[in-house]
Amino acid sequence: MKLLALTLLLSVAVGSILGGRVSALGGLRLRWAPMALIALVLQVIDPPGSWPLVLLLTSFVLLSIFVVVNRRIAGFWLILAGVALNFGVIGLNGGMPVSTRALDASGQASTIGELTGHPEHTVKHHLATGDDAAMFLGDVIAIPPPLAQAISLGDIFTYGGVAVVIISGMRRRGAVEPVGRGEVQHAG
Repeated sequence: MKLLALTLLLSVAVGSILGGRVSALGGLRLRWAPMALIALVLQVIDPPGSWPLVLLLTSFVLLSIFVVVNRRIAGFWLILAGVALNFGVIGLNGGMPVSTRALDASGQASTIGELTGHPEHTVKHHLATGDDAAMFLGDVIAIPPPLAQAISLGDIFTYGGVAVVIISGMRRRGAVEPVGRGEVQHAG
């Protein structure tokens, strides 16, 4: 959550430095935005049993649809790449594998016990083992304190895409939006 907040703040700062306006973000025509909100809520719901994994995978399907529908907006292809990478590694491993080294280097060594001691609470994330596939796509990148987070390559693409959406959205002036085949409508 800290990384997302930092990404948003830095994106707004860069957008402002480049002459953009936060008010211009209101001109972004995000289609099917409620689907993205539902997907994000599904990622934080934590019912018992195997439901958290089902909800997580469902959220990735919904996020993928939302991103594809908005693919013409700058940054959404990066978000799609990130979602696909994370969806793939989670699908292959029944949850996101997290490396001990990344947890240690990010100042989260205390969470290692949580990921191993309570399997019912580790459906979405689990401590990586030699049995995990495509481990290079797991949470193997350490961000040290004060952010203290282990992230994946997919997260980098996703956060980078969000930054591009915000920065380019802030810089929009008289945007052109596709209407149909060969037709354009000037927004403004």
